[in-house]
Parts: sequence; C-alpha cells; structure tokens
Amino acid sequence: MINLLPLTGDVSPAVRALGWGWALEDACQHYVAREAVQLAEADAEMLLQAADTLYDMLVAAIPDPIPDAFLQQLAIAPNLWEAVRHSWNDERHWHLYGRFDLALTAEGPKLLEFNADTATGLPEAAVVQWASLVAAGQSGDDRQANGLFEGLEDQFRHWRALNNDRQATLLLVHLPGSAEDEANCGVLAEAARTAGFADTYVCSVDDMRVSVDGADRGVWAETVPGQWQRFDFLFKLVPWEILADEEPALTADLTHLLLARDVVIANPAYALLFQSKALLARLWEVFPHHPLLLEASLGPLPGHHVRKPLLGREGQNVTEVGPDGRPAAEVPGEFGDQPTLYQRWAELPTDAQGRRYQAGVFWAGEACAIGFRRDAGLITNLSEFVPHLLV
Repeated sequence: MINLLPLTGDVSPAVRALGWGWALEDACQHYVAREAVQLAEADAEMLLQAADTLYDMLVAAIPDPIPDAFLQQLAIAPNLWEAVRHSWNDERHWHLYGRFDLALTAEGPKLLEFNADTATGLPEAAVVQWASLVAAGQSGDDRQANGLFEGLEDQFRHWRALNNDRQATLLLVHLPGSAEDEANCGVLAEAARTAGFADTYVCSVDDMRVSVDGADRGVWAETVPGQWQRFDFLFKLVPWEILADEEPALTADLTHLLLARDVVIANPAYALLFQSKALLARLWEVFPHHPLLLEASLGPLPGHHVRKPLLGREGQNVTEVGPDGRPAAEVPGEFGDQPTLYQRWAELPTDAQGRRYQAGVFWAGEACAIGFRRDAGLITNLSEFVPHLLV
C-alpha cells in the first residue's frame, strides 16, 4: 500500500529562485501531484540497486558481434544498423541517461521497460519534485533520492573528456511545438554548461541544418538572427527510429558525419538496442526467472499479461490481457502496426483510492533519482507525476 503525505505550498518560488522558471511550463505544473509518496529508505535503495543491476544485464545481453538477425528482431531500421554498430564498438559514443520503469511488487522490483533513448520527465524529477518539498517545509539533502542533475553533469563531463579532440559546443534539438521537450532539453543544457560545455543552444530539430559537403560540412544552428554556428556535439530529443523513418536523408547525413567524427551524438544510436522492448524477451532468455525480470516473449503468453509495440512510446497501444485471454484495458495510439512484445502482468502498488503507482528510476552512469507516476488505469505519459519523501 502506498502511503501519501500532503504537500502544501507553491513550487514556483523555489524553482524561480534557481533561475529555472522555464522548467515550470503549464503542463508540468498541472500534473505534478500536491502530495508525496512516503518511501522507505530501504525500498529506495532497492530500486536504485535494481536499476544498476538491470543496466549491467542489458549490456551483457547484447551479442558480440551484433548480427543482422538480432537487429531485425529488435525492429531497428536497416538504415540505422551502421550507426548502431559503430557507436556500440566505440566507447567515445557515450550513453548519457535513461529511465527504468519498475513495478515495486510484493516480490521486489520488476522491470517493465527501459526508456533508453529519449526519456523525458527531467524537469519534474530533477527540479519540481525537490521544489515540492521545499515549498512544504520538508526539504533536506537526505529527504529525497534525487541526484539526477548531478548525475547528468557527471555524464556530460565524461562525454566531453572522451571526445576532447572536439570543440565543447553542444546543440540540443527536440521535436517541434513541444514545450515539454524544450524544457527537458533546458535541464540537459544547464547540466552540460555546468560540466564545461562553453556553447550550448536549444532549438527545434526543424531549425537544425546538416551538411556533408565542403566548408559547410557539419551540424549547424542559427544561434542569433543571421549568424550560424557549427556544433561538434549533438543531443537529440528525437527518437532514432522516427529520424530513420521520417527523415532518411537526414539520418544518412548524420551517420556519415558520425562515422567521420565530424559530430558526436547522444544518446548514441546503440541506445536503440535497449529501447526496443524486444530486448526484454532477450533478457528473459539470457537470465531466465531472474528476480528483477517479468516473463517476456515475442510470441503470445497464456494468462494475465500485457501486449506492447516494440518501439511504442508514451504508453500508446499497450493492452492488458486478462487471465481469460480477453483484452481488459487498452491505450489507443499510433503504434498498433508494430511487432509486439508479450510480458507477464505485474501488480503495481496502490493507494487508498485504488490508484496504481509506477516507479521511474533515472540512470545517468548509475541509478541516481526516483519519481513516481500514478493512474487509476494503465500508466501513460499523461499520468500524474508524484514526488517522494524518504522516511
């Protein structure tokens, strides 16, 4: 059972005092709960340790060398295979961060999925949930498992050191028209600046220009009207598979620049290996009945389970299948034509009102922060974000 503590006060002053007013876009403020999960320190440590163990398991599950059949099974587009293999085999292509979605069950944490490529939730996890404690007079360094910003800073510093032959210029791009994605890029840009990236710039991916020819070769953005700057580092809050499908020419140019070290990209293309939910079936094969895993298969399962598109996002097209084999709940979406993963159902903890709680554990080199999503039904990107308080 989830126990909650009401949180009074307005988070805005604490966030604006940091100069981070941009992290308070309307959507973020409206879905961050005004109460906190009271999380036992032992449970917090268990969740963090689970994420670290799971990351090591994911790495161990990738075959070496990576065969074509494996990439096909993961539903990775062929025009990304070269970038995936190259980034996997060259440690200078560094995985900055991701988010493990875990079920805190009676048998311990269970992996639901790993958002390895373009995980969002950074402003609410790193900033707003901490500000919620400040506003309620509950703040303190030991009151929350929340070292996300520091973890991101360390990751950017390491990424920079691995590629010190490149200029410390970083372009961060996001899908157009998304205040949420822009705010997420803002948190990353701030961490990068703190880590030593002298020039950072955030813009829509539509405003980025890429060239593979002559003196214009590289990745560019118009940082001030009429003035274009070339960037040696690129962070894209744009899924690799969307680039591959909708912008094949851009994908080819970015791969060309990547192979020639004209630009270094994060999260790297190999993040797709972890992002594909087909890897959950691979994990079950490599580590059968591991206590952190749920049974998963690329073929149908008997009994209570869920169906998920391999590269679906935001909870779209996830279907709960009841013990009788009939759909019990389903989230509509745009990914219904994708190949499917089947995963054993996990009971999420609930509060007194029957709302379910899913733990999100951010990984940035190591597990470093926890946040919760809650909903009466299946968890999606529209589910409420709930801060936590260590007890």
